Amino acid sequence: MLASSYPILNFFWTMLIFFGFVIWIYLIILVFMDIFRSHDMGGFAKALWVIGIIFFPLLGVLIYLIARGGSMHERSVRQAEAQKAQFDEYVRETASTASPADQLATLANLHDQGKLSDEDYEKAKAKILA
Repeated sequence: MLASSYPILNFFWTMLIFFGFVIWIYLIILVFMDIFRSHDMGGFAKALWVIGIIFFPLLGVLIYLIARGGSMHERSVRQAEAQKAQFDEYVRETASTASPADQLATLANLHDQGKLSDEDYEKAKAKILA
């Protein structure tokens, strides 16, 4: 009974509309993420873009993509590189195989050889003991 009142082409049209809506929502989320991720815009410019997209969604998103869409990928790559650098630094800090005693001995050796100043030695020593 349902098949006779809802032909297959209507089903495909409904699916097309549904997936178009999902893609639209995803695009709006990407634009908002890019607005707030962007460090080259001030707060006032960000507020204007957000207001424009909220009150004129289709026009606002299209204008944003035309005006700033080319650099969206660059900002995304920069953020990914920064996150990777932070993760790598965290792994280096936590995966250190030398014990604090070994690190202090190496540090004292460098200080005795004159490769570290007294100030640098004290800073590094405080960091190791912390």
